[in-house]
Amino acid sequence: MILHTIGYEGAGQGAVIAALKAAGVRLLLDVRELPSSRRAGFSKSPLRASLEAEGIAYLHLKKLGTPKEGRLANRAGRMDEFWSIVEEGLERPEAQYELALAGSLALDKLACLLCFEADHRQCHRLMVADRLMRTHGFQIIHLSPDPGF
Repeated sequence: MILHTIGYEGAGQGAVIAALKAAGVRLLLDVRELPSSRRAGFSKSPLRASLEAEGIAYLHLKKLGTPKEGRLANRAGRMDEFWSIVEEGLERPEAQYELALAGSLALDKLACLLCFEADHRQCHRLMVADRLMRTHGFQIIHLSPDPGF
């Protein structure tokens, strides 16, 4: 059982979709708290439409996103604070529900967690993926879109 992750930082929508298709992903799990972006094609509605046109389902899991104070800590390079905020957020009952839902769906369809950061080691999706690995036994594969696509 495989679970992918991907970040769209520095990449266009076409490159992300190409990477998802090449990996055989059938379901994109958007784990951003706020599914909006200044990057063209990565806000919720246009992203969903483009993915569905390519046969990839989309689901936004808001409660698995990083709260605002965590995003601010990450941008400021306060990574210990960032990881602490993410950990605390994932312990909330709403997040636990969405983690269970993500795990169940990913057992049924090859899925990928989406967030912004290109480097998964600097992104909360690493912690989300780790929790899903521990509870469901997924092998985690981090995808990188080809920014030239």
